[in-house]
Amino acid sequence: MIKALFFDIDGTLVSFKTHSIPQSTIESIIKAKEKGIKVFISTGRSKAIINNLGKLEFDGYITMNGAYCFAGTDEIIYKSSIPAGDVETIVNLVKKKSISCIFVQEKKMGICNPGWMSDEFSTTLNIPTLPEIKIDDVPNMEIFQISPFITPAQEKEWLTLLPHCESGRWNPSFTDIVAKGNGKNRGIDEIIKHFDIALEETMAFGDGGNDISMLKHAAIGVAMGNAKENVKQVADYVTDTVDNDGILKALEHFEVI
Repeated sequence: MIKALFFDIDGTLVSFKTHSIPQSTIESIIKAKEKGIKVFISTGRSKAIINNLGKLEFDGYITMNGAYCFAGTDEIIYKSSIPAGDVETIVNLVKKKSISCIFVQEKKMGICNPGWMSDEFSTTLNIPTLPEIKIDDVPNMEIFQISPFITPAQEKEWLTLLPHCESGRWNPSFTDIVAKGNGKNRGIDEIIKHFDIALEETMAFGDGGNDISMLKHAAIGVAMGNAKENVKQVADYVTDTVDNDGILKALEHFEVI
């Protein structure tokens, strides 16, 4: 029996086309909650920019791709920042190449070297333009996630210089870097430990590269129809797109609702 549902936000719960949750998804989540099933968010967003869930209430949140998890609205159950040495390495790379890069703290976030790509980030997520921060101030901050606007080839090169980090890419323009061991799979483990739920009772939905660890880890991993092929390949089931009632169809397929 499924007792916990984990949902990525962008491209899974929320349509990139409408920036809202389809009505069929809202009704499906309400039905699941009425059956006593716990529902959780599992996103790369930080709490500061979760602005598109409407009136839906969730039992807990995996944010920053697993680096920061909380129950209810603010009961912190797990957090793990990026080691200072790796933050300094990234700071030096950003300074050397003048790369646009987002740095995420516990309560806020900002961008160094903003440009057209960072404008695209705000447009894609339908959030306000991020405040600019000075790169030399970053080493004095506790950083939980870093999103540099680099290519996959650059990402691979950077990771060889960051022994304590891993990354997940869900957008071709940038990647999300967190401390090693802090993928969404880790987030699931922290959440279910807190709520006394077995891994065998979990189901997860996602569409991006940063969802792969979660889809592989949950008892049932569902890829959205709009997911990239590498995401679909690791899923137990591929449903329809976010805009075509994908979540409703998957929950009905597995008789969760």
